[in-house]
Amino acid sequence: MSRFSLGARIRSFTYALRGLGFMLRTQHNAWIHLAMSVAVIGTASALDLSSSDWCWLILAMVGVWAAEAFNTSIEELADALHPEPNKRIAHAKDVAAGAVLILAIGASAIGLIILGPPLLNFLRASL
Repeated sequence: MSRFSLGARIRSFTYALRGLGFMLRTQHNAWIHLAMSVAVIGTASALDLSSSDWCWLILAMVGVWAAEAFNTSIEELADALHPEPNKRIAHAKDVAAGAVLILAIGASAIGLIILGPPLLNFLRASL
């Protein structure tokens, strides 16, 4: 096992940020996740939410982002290893995309449960 190196840790963060940058530049769904994350954070900031509500929202957003990152990595690796169309690789990529969809639906449900009632109260009070 190699010794701890601060330089190596910094490089690992650099690689991770480079990967996230690649995902944001190349994946249209990541743009949707970004827009929704900004909308959720903005809406939640305007409402008086508890710490536990914030934790659930953050967990939901992070889950979707992580799933999208895994999906992107699976797609990139599969395309690099087997650039020609392949039924089994297509299935693997579809399942990975399905995992993102499952998390996005769950995150949407969490967002509606947490943000829905206070947002409706806010809108009713504003009218």
